[in-house]
Amino acid sequence: MMFKTFKPLVVIPLYNHAGMIKRVVEESLLYCKDVMVVDDGSTDFGIHNIEKLPVNIIHFNKNKGKGAAIIAAAEWAIENKFTHIITIDADGQHFPHDIPRLVEASEASPNSIIIGKRKFENPDIPASLKFGRKFSGFWAKVQTSKTIMDIQSGYRVYPLSIFGKFKIYTRRFTFEIEIIIKALWAGFKVEEAEVDVHYPHKDESVSHFKAFKDNARLSILNTYLTIRAMLPVPHRKYIENKKGKIVSLNPFKVIVEQMKDEKNPFHLAASAAWGSFWGTIALPGIRAMILLFGVGWFNLNRAVAFSADKLAMPPFIPFICIQVGYFIRHGKFLTEVSWQKVGVEFFQRVWEWILGSIVVAPVFALLVGCVVFVIGHILRKGFIYGSKMDK
Repeated sequence: MMFKTFKPLVVIPLYNHAGMIKRVVEESLLYCKDVMVVDDGSTDFGIHNIEKLPVNIIHFNKNKGKGAAIIAAAEWAIENKFTHIITIDADGQHFPHDIPRLVEASEASPNSIIIGKRKFENPDIPASLKFGRKFSGFWAKVQTSKTIMDIQSGYRVYPLSIFGKFKIYTRRFTFEIEIIIKALWAGFKVEEAEVDVHYPHKDESVSHFKAFKDNARLSILNTYLTIRAMLPVPHRKYIENKKGKIVSLNPFKVIVEQMKDEKNPFHLAASAAWGSFWGTIALPGIRAMILLFGVGWFNLNRAVAFSADKLAMPPFIPFICIQVGYFIRHGKFLTEVSWQKVGVEFFQRVWEWILGSIVVAPVFALLVGCVVFVIGHILRKGFIYGSKMDK
């Protein structure tokens, strides 16, 4: 999708960086005429240094966190008909001259989040920052199966269409990690563009990172995201429709629409079978990673695969798996619903779910694949839509 008017707003969250904010704003104005500063409860009166500059200002009476500042700016930008926000730190580590590079990447993929991947080749970059980037990248890989080189970078382009599509719980620096992970879960793309970075000597830098408190926040967030990634509850998905608009993913509607456009019904059938197979397998977390890997490795239809995955969502398919697993173990189906069977013997039911899914998954995948193939073949022949699609 290409926006009719690509209208970005540079957003600079500010918290006690009076010495740098004027330079960052002035240089940002060289590359984008619309700039907003969100004063996040600063106590050093740095906001006074930019009062005469042509910028929009939001002021918080008390510090709410970087995430809260970005959300407030995004809401303002949406109300004022902007399409994207470009976030840049106020401490001078980012160079505004990289704004055109990020805009170019965003224009090429307007509904993607663009991360400014910082160049860390400079030997002056603290080892702790390099380790932190790799550590966060590792957890992002675990939680999404996506390789992100610099998920900690705050230099980004956000499409405003992404806000409000899923719940973000954190409001401080961890917001920048949570929104990336959940955007990927929701079906949005995340791209990276290389940018320059400057880290002053530790005697000159102003850091608000609190080692114990902020590391605890980060640990809690990663624990939550990892557990959520392992749960067999599907994430709500979004796709880009033919008009370039982001819409909620209805599994049945998406499959039908893809059938109308796809020239090869067998490719659609294979995509649907792959998604329904791993949607059925009772391996929380692992199955999602294999599903994602297979879609890319075998070049399957992503929308159809993830839609078919939703067809196996609880409670119907897991119930069948438990019944099959119970039958394998006991030679009869489970007909009693009691605290003993559901509560006391809970782990036995989990084992039967896993066992049954191994049998049910290939059968369900074959069934879904065959149905998609037949319907896709019919749609291509125009029996439903009234004209042959392959004329």
